[in-house]
Amino acid sequence: MAGKQYDESSFRVLKGLEPVRERPGMYTRTDSPAHIIQEVIDNAADEALGGFAGKIHVTLHLDGSVTIADDGRGIPVGLHAEEGVPVVVLAFTRLHAGGKFDKREGNSAYAFSGGLHGVGVSVTNALSTRIEVEVKRDGKRYRIDFTDGGETIGELRMEGDCGRQTGTRVRVWPDPKYFENPRVPMNELERLLRSKAVLLSGVAVRLDIEQPAGPVLSKTWSYPEGLAGYLKELAGDTEAVAPIFTAEKYATKDDASFAPGEGATWALAWFESAVPSESYVNLIPTVAGGTHESGLRAGVFDALKSFIEHHTLLPRGVKLQQEDVCGRMSFVLSARLLDPQFQGQVKEKLNSREAVKLVSSQLRDPFEIWLNNHVEAGRAIAELSIKQALARQKSAQKVEKKKTSGVAVLPGKLSDCESEDIADNELFLVEGDSAGGSAKMARNKENQAILPLRGKVQNSWEIDPDRLLANNEIHDVAVALGVDAHRADSTPDLSGLRYGKIIIMSDADVDGAHIQTLLLTLFFRHFPKLIDNGHVYVAQPPLYRVDVPAQGKKRPPRRLYALDEGELTAIRDRLAKEGFKPDAIEIGRFKGLGEMNPDQLRETTMDPATRRVLPVHVRPGAFDDTLKMFTLLMGKGEASGRRTWMEAKGDSVEADI
Repeated sequence: MAGKQYDESSFRVLKGLEPVRERPGMYTRTDSPAHIIQEVIDNAADEALGGFAGKIHVTLHLDGSVTIADDGRGIPVGLHAEEGVPVVVLAFTRLHAGGKFDKREGNSAYAFSGGLHGVGVSVTNALSTRIEVEVKRDGKRYRIDFTDGGETIGELRMEGDCGRQTGTRVRVWPDPKYFENPRVPMNELERLLRSKAVLLSGVAVRLDIEQPAGPVLSKTWSYPEGLAGYLKELAGDTEAVAPIFTAEKYATKDDASFAPGEGATWALAWFESAVPSESYVNLIPTVAGGTHESGLRAGVFDALKSFIEHHTLLPRGVKLQQEDVCGRMSFVLSARLLDPQFQGQVKEKLNSREAVKLVSSQLRDPFEIWLNNHVEAGRAIAELSIKQALARQKSAQKVEKKKTSGVAVLPGKLSDCESEDIADNELFLVEGDSAGGSAKMARNKENQAILPLRGKVQNSWEIDPDRLLANNEIHDVAVALGVDAHRADSTPDLSGLRYGKIIIMSDADVDGAHIQTLLLTLFFRHFPKLIDNGHVYVAQPPLYRVDVPAQGKKRPPRRLYALDEGELTAIRDRLAKEGFKPDAIEIGRFKGLGEMNPDQLRETTMDPATRRVLPVHVRPGAFDDTLKMFTLLMGKGEASGRRTWMEAKGDSVEADI
């Protein structure tokens, strides 16, 4: 490795906003500047959510820049007590600074906000050529400019009086070199602003679009009926089976489980044909759903099931499932959480496990009361749900007839599930008998099956298909699946597939990663159509458990989980900002899945509402590259090639040693 040296000069420390510019994809979307503009809009919306702003005004300029203005309190411009620089400068130049961290009563500028990542408008600044900020506050109008991705900070200057006016105006020039498309997609921006109008009752939201010729094009949004009016707009001409149910419920000071103000508002309806749903957390659109949606479905299912049992509406032999009830339901959900945890900085999916219990508990009783006060509407929803259950059971019976016509005997160590609904069934391939035992106790017997694997599966990359089943572990996997081994260019019969999801569940360490690789090799080489059809997943169990003590009567003890060192650091930072001392927090590291008790394994890795699983796909157009990489890594005759590759790529590996 001539010319390569590894010494003190090899280490590079990224300072300020440099990490964002170095790897923008870690902090935001790079298809367009939509998300960095949304960060500024979210700040204005947080002011409105707190009751401090009544207007949000966005302008798209001809030069590609965007202005966001509000009439809130205005970003503080005084010196920060510890840092000694104006607070407005900290907001735009420090990755972990803002008014949303300290959640204790009386110490937070925002009780409810879009998250605790603390990188919002500082990322906007890092990926922009220029930002102009105007603040109206304390009777004065202030101005400061940032250029060169936040590297050059202008002087904070007072430009005059503003009387009693307050507010913040931010004009952003996104840097085109960081984005595939330098313009903000119009339909996405309009959808975002419309949602703010829906969720912020009494707040006027306006969009002005400058035209090359002629007057400015203006659009405004207002929803006097709130969520119900918005759901009607989403439904269009589609008739609802029953009237829309809309309500809200938030925790009070006497609530032992949740902080005051946490809760949700919602609008629900059932339709014969599909109508889109939308969800939000602290006004942030969660387009990929998350745990608050899981809580809504759980609360709806429990309430309707209770109504059906009370009125004896369920036919004999029919077993109702959540998807039967919620499959034709559409909703608009707006949840409020004190410290929401999102999957990634883009905040498209909520991960907070407590949101399941929060939303389900706040919704269940009001919905059950509504059903019993509107019996005809309740019967109509129940009939639609029962119809869905009957159709599902009929479809499952057809699959069962095909499945039992074979002669294969299922492996003895397989703990199979009870459901015959193939699409809903899940098979967990679990590393080791110890973890397999915990998984059996943690699973939902209705639709989750467990197959423990002893040791590491054989490297199957160069095994002849005719000899594949000679290996006991591979034989058990193949028989449990109900599908024969096949080639990528073949059209295999998948009608015997017994599970809609095959989930690889191994320890969060090097050995676990090796087992994942061996199983993925098996599927990619010998069962490729299962990957093509989206049946294969990899579970992501956490590496750390964080026990957080109670914080007065308002916050009971919490248990948090971190996937890796990065998430653990983020949790520590957040808890420090909430006022917890480091020695008050207990941090434990899981040595493996078998060390988790069934409740922990269920919550972190198996419960669909709170687990993290990654779908396995071959990138479009990258099949040949993937094939070459597997050959390089798994081929017996590729030792020298692997060595060369590791020497070239070894410095990019994050090793857990």
